[in-house]
Amino acid sequence: MFKKILVANRGEIAVRVIRAAREMGIKTVAIYSDLDRDSLHVRYADESYALGGSTAQETYSNIRKIIAAATELGVDAIHPGYGFLSENPTFADICNLWDMRFIGPRGEAMRRIGIKSMARETMLKAGVPVVPGSDGAVPGEGQALEVADAVGFPVVIKAAAGGGGKGIRLARDREELLTVFPRVKREAAAAFGNGDVYVEKFIVDPRHIEIQVLADEKGTLVHLGERESSIQRRRQKILEETPSTALNTELRKRMSEAAVKAAQAVGYTNAGTVEFLLDAERNFYFMEMNARIQVEHTVTEMVTGIDLVKEQIRIAAGESLGYRQSDIRNRGWAMECRINAEDPERGLLPSPGRIEVYEAPGGPGVRLDSSAFAGCEIPPHYDSMFAKLVVLAENRPAAIARMERALKEFRVEGIKTSIPVHLKILAHPLFQKGDYDINFLERHVLKERQKEGEEKAS
Repeated sequence: MFKKILVANRGEIAVRVIRAAREMGIKTVAIYSDLDRDSLHVRYADESYALGGSTAQETYSNIRKIIAAATELGVDAIHPGYGFLSENPTFADICNLWDMRFIGPRGEAMRRIGIKSMARETMLKAGVPVVPGSDGAVPGEGQALEVADAVGFPVVIKAAAGGGGKGIRLARDREELLTVFPRVKREAAAAFGNGDVYVEKFIVDPRHIEIQVLADEKGTLVHLGERESSIQRRRQKILEETPSTALNTELRKRMSEAAVKAAQAVGYTNAGTVEFLLDAERNFYFMEMNARIQVEHTVTEMVTGIDLVKEQIRIAAGESLGYRQSDIRNRGWAMECRINAEDPERGLLPSPGRIEVYEAPGGPGVRLDSSAFAGCEIPPHYDSMFAKLVVLAENRPAAIARMERALKEFRVEGIKTSIPVHLKILAHPLFQKGDYDINFLERHVLKERQKEGEEKAS
């Protein structure tokens, strides 16, 4: 087992990894930017290292500085968390070259799924359903039009190396395709250093279902059930739950088996998530695979009792999972709200600043993963999420009631937060029935809040 781990991240995920390592008897190193000097992850770690600078490029995405810190402090392994360098195969390779184990999949597995067009080809060969579209990257507008005419409009143009909802544009007809195609190529080149794009049929009003997988390096691979991640704004998830109201036993089995096939097809090890789109006729299609721990891993932990971060560390250290698929038991209903520093009255624009009052909720079945405290600063340079509120209850109505109670207990003053939006989601009749898709938030909640604001103003 490792003796010392460097956590190459910040915020609540850095705190989460440090806590898991401490319970395993492993020392930790926190790295930090000038803005994060007084952060919780710096306080909780056994050692800390100042990177200098404030932007992501200067700090948490700076491979040279991170490797220098890890070398100087003699760490055995590096945990990347999520975001920043977590899905960077070059970083994974460099860690391993310096005899510091990257806690995640191997670089070659990341490459197989990181290039979306390549991942699509791999899934086709493995028999995993994919959205109809181009067989690979399309070089120009002419070829893109041919694909779009074959599968039927609307279509989406996607960056081959994209992720996190970036590098995606909708084309409703031939004219719009000719407009957005060069734009996506430019965006892809700027964001990912790769201007390749591909074309897919646009699935109208789908649900976003993902399957958590775990694989050790001795050949054991299991899935831990699904997560429903359809409550999104601009393709960024806001609320997640498990199980999904959209799946019955037979569909859950088929999707889980497809996720296992997908992971096996790329030789995947460690924790990963296979993401699918589910259409109105309950057809599902592979969307992507995330080669890292997910923000919403917490709901899976709540229903399975398995600590996914500890499993990541054990797998990276060469240990076996110690259980098989038949041993996995999912119990109850779990739900997570991502608490962001955003202003609901201004279209959820970022609301950085100093938290003056911070009173955390508690009680049975309530978990709070957070990096915030009274007096801390939420900087504008990074993601606006500062906490994840998670509940577990015996069924979905009880989970909704528990989450509503916990949100109302959660008191944060000094900045605006997304809590009022979460309360609106929970109270909405369609959400309470479990009848929603990826357009639910903007179609039913944010528009209603905008209308209320306009009525107040008049």
